[in-house]
Amino acid sequence: MKIIGLTGGIGSGKSTVAAMFAEKGIPVFISDEEGKRLLNTSKVVRRKVINLLGEKAYKKDVPDRKYIASLVFNDRDLLNSLNAIIHPKVAKNFKRWMSKQNAPYCIKESAILFETGGDALCDATIAVEVALETRIDRVLKRDAMSLKDVEARLKNQKSDQYRRKKANYVIKNETLKKTQEQVDKLHELLLYPINT
Repeated sequence: MKIIGLTGGIGSGKSTVAAMFAEKGIPVFISDEEGKRLLNTSKVVRRKVINLLGEKAYKKDVPDRKYIASLVFNDRDLLNSLNAIIHPKVAKNFKRWMSKQNAPYCIKESAILFETGGDALCDATIAVEVALETRIDRVLKRDAMSLKDVEARLKNQKSDQYRRKKANYVIKNETLKKTQEQVDKLHELLLYPINT
């Protein structure tokens, strides 16, 4: 089964695009959700996160996401260290998940697909992008974050230009109708690749 990597910056609409592929019966693995699940359930991850960020990282065995975000999105080294704890486990669980799927291809969604080298396992990659102002506006409305928090996250993410250079395909997520049309075309192309 082919692995198609799906990535994009915060607020770009990765989840919307992933849902459109899922509606076509394509299995979708959301790396961020798996990372959150591991933060909540893995004793090994919890121990390592507490060693990295201190006891305040968890309240009664539940990760304090606001506290964790306030530390890692203002310190790139801490963010890299946190990713080094979580992402190898996410990658391992993806392989296990993939072995249970039965489809022509699957989608591996990851905000930091290229940064973690996850694209090396992919047969092709898709970058989702939209204007920066739109992304900021979406995140402010969706996540009830302050502008300062959104800017801190953006500062720790690669640019659209970086992802565009590395991706095989780019989806411009400006309107749902246009995005759906792009997903439809890409789905056909992935099902019936044209050999050039």
